[in-house]
Amino acid sequence: FAYSKESALILENVNLSIAKGEQIGFMGVTGSGKSTLIDIIMGLLPPTNGELTIDQKKLTRENLRSWQVHIAHVPQNIYLSDSTIEENIAFGVPVKEIDHLRVKEAAKQAQISDMIDSSKDGYQTLVGERGVRLSGGQRQRISIARALYKKADVLIFDEATSALDNETENEVMK
Repeated sequence: FAYSKESALILENVNLSIAKGEQIGFMGVTGSGKSTLIDIIMGLLPPTNGELTIDQKKLTRENLRSWQVHIAHVPQNIYLSDSTIEENIAFGVPVKEIDHLRVKEAAKQAQISDMIDSSKDGYQTLVGERGVRLSGGQRQRISIARALYKKADVLIFDEATSALDNETENEVMK
């Protein structure tokens, strides 16, 4: 992969297979192409050469969306809207259609339900613009809960646990 015809390759000779249910991680120094590879896997960037196949089918413009609906992405830079914790977990779902039990289960899996339950307004707590009223770890766990709420087949974490302590990170990954 290269960002333009004039630029150097960011990724070269990448060939990998990921089996259903497998947990994998990409490690490397800053700028080594980890996030770019994730963007290619999610179909956000097309490979410059070669192809991406899902279940032996080449990913194309025509079937791209059908692949992407299976993915929940927890990015490095988390976006939280100036609304409630519940609305941020069920992000994009109209308020009247939010499945409250699903929100609570996702929060529990993301290791943030205790904090939410102990707050005065619980799941109706306002997070502030970009989550300003929350710590970095709390923002990350809400973002993880958002991905889990979606019940996607593929979860992609892009340094999504960097603000968590080791114990919390291990529990989230379980």
